[in-house]
Amino acid sequence: MSWVLSAFADEAGSSCEEQIKALQRAGFAHIDIRGIDGFSIVALPVDKAWEIRRKLDDAGITVNMFGSPIGKIDIADDFETDLKKLRHLGALIEPLGCRAVRLFSYYNKGKLPKDAWQAESMKRLGALRDEAKKLGLVLYHENERHIFGDLCVDVLKLAALRDGQSFKLIFDFDNYNQSGDDVWDNWLKLRDKTDAIHLKDSDKGNQHVPVGQGNGQVRKIMADAMARGWNGPLTLEPHLSHSKAVAATGPSGKANEQYATMSQADSFHVAAQTAKKLLAEVGAVVK
Repeated sequence: MSWVLSAFADEAGSSCEEQIKALQRAGFAHIDIRGIDGFSIVALPVDKAWEIRRKLDDAGITVNMFGSPIGKIDIADDFETDLKKLRHLGALIEPLGCRAVRLFSYYNKGKLPKDAWQAESMKRLGALRDEAKKLGLVLYHENERHIFGDLCVDVLKLAALRDGQSFKLIFDFDNYNQSGDDVWDNWLKLRDKTDAIHLKDSDKGNQHVPVGQGNGQVRKIMADAMARGWNGPLTLEPHLSHSKAVAATGPSGKANEQYATMSQADSFHVAAQTAKKLLAEVGAVVK
C-alpha cells in the first residue's frame, strides 16, 4: 500500500515554474492547486489550465486536488457565488485531469444561533454535493478555524453528508490543535470517517512548525493510520512562512520566526523533507 503525497506548492512560489521546481526538488509528483500564475483555482481560465497541464505533464506532475476556497464565506453571503465556483471547477476536470475539490463549511459572522448556523451550512453543503455529482466532482471538507466544521463535534455532524462518492472529509492536525481540541481524541472519533489528511502542525502557542514538531500528534496518528491500513491522499500545507498564498487563506496560526530569513522555496523544502522523513519513520510508502 502506498499513499499519494501532494502539496500546496504555492507556498513555495506563485508561478507554475516555481511550483514545479519546488515539487521536483522535494521529490513530489503531485500538486494541490490553490493559486497559480496569479489566479485562484476557482478563477483559472480554461485555456490557462491547458497551458499549466502541459507544463505539469512535462515535469511528471499530476493534480491531486483543487484547493478551492468554496465555503469560506458567511452563511448570509450569496450562495450562488459558491455554485459558480464549483461549476468552473467542473470545466477544469478535463484540462487538469482532476475531480477532487477541497472546501469549507461557512462562517457565522452575524452570530446566529448554533442550530441555524448548522442548518444553513448543511443545506449549502448538501446542495454543493448534489451539484458536484452532476459535474463529476468529489468534495473534500477541511476542518478549519471559525467555520461550522471547526471542532470535532461539528465535523461529526458533517459526516452525515459523507457518501463515499461525492462528499468526503479531510483531517487537519494543526487546525484542530489551534481550536483547542484534543487532536488524538479527534482522530479516534474520525479515523473511520477520514478520507484525506493535511500535513500541517503547530505548537502550543499556535506557531506553525514542520509536521511532527508540534502538538498535532502527527507521528502517533500517522503510525496508527498505517497500522489500521488507512488509505487516502496526503497534502503538505506547511504555513511556516506567511507567503502571499498563505496570507490569502486568512491563517489563524503564527508564522515561524525561525524561517523568516529563508526564501519561501527553502522553507517549503524544509517542510517537505521533514514530512517525508516522518512518513518514512512510520513505515509509510508514498508516491
